Amino acid sequence: FSHLQKKRRAATARRQHLKSAMLQLAATEIEREAAAKEVEKQNYLAEHCPPLSLPGSMQELQELCKKLHAKIESVDEDRYDTEVKLQKTTKELEDLSQKLFDLRGKFKRPPLRRVRMSADAMLRALLGSKHKVCMDLRANLKQVKKEDTEKEKDLRDVGDWRKNIEEKSGMEGRKKMFEAGE
Repeated sequence: FSHLQKKRRAATARRQHLKSAMLQLAATEIEREAAAKEVEKQNYLAEHCPPLSLPGSMQELQELCKKLHAKIESVDEDRYDTEVKLQKTTKELEDLSQKLFDLRGKFKRPPLRRVRMSADAMLRALLGSKHKVCMDLRANLKQVKKEDTEKEKDLRDVGDWRKNIEEKSGMEGRKKMFEAGE
């Protein structure tokens, strides 16, 4: 049992040593990258931004200001041109995406109202003056005669229940019931 514990401790120690070595390598790599970025930044600034040398006379200072203003104007013009190009391309992109969306048929459909319309009226609305076919569905149905059943006859004979009660009330009604029973 103690032999297994020794192996586990050794494996844990090895893992911890590997982790610490990896962390040290990562820290040195991060430091190298930061130093490289700093050197790259310094090189870019030295290349694009020459050191400022202020002239001694007022005339030379004014000429420097005019040069700077001219550069600022040219940069602003370039910025404006790129903004206009960007707006134009985004508008074209939106138009194309809208056309694509419409072609797919996934535009939002308006909620439809239920309209009560006969088949003839619907065909007339769809076909206009070309509509000559009559869609009267009941005209083609077969006529069926109803046969009178005994239950229906009894119900018709009974008629209104109020009359029936009036007839059976009093002595005459009892007499009729007695005679009917014989």
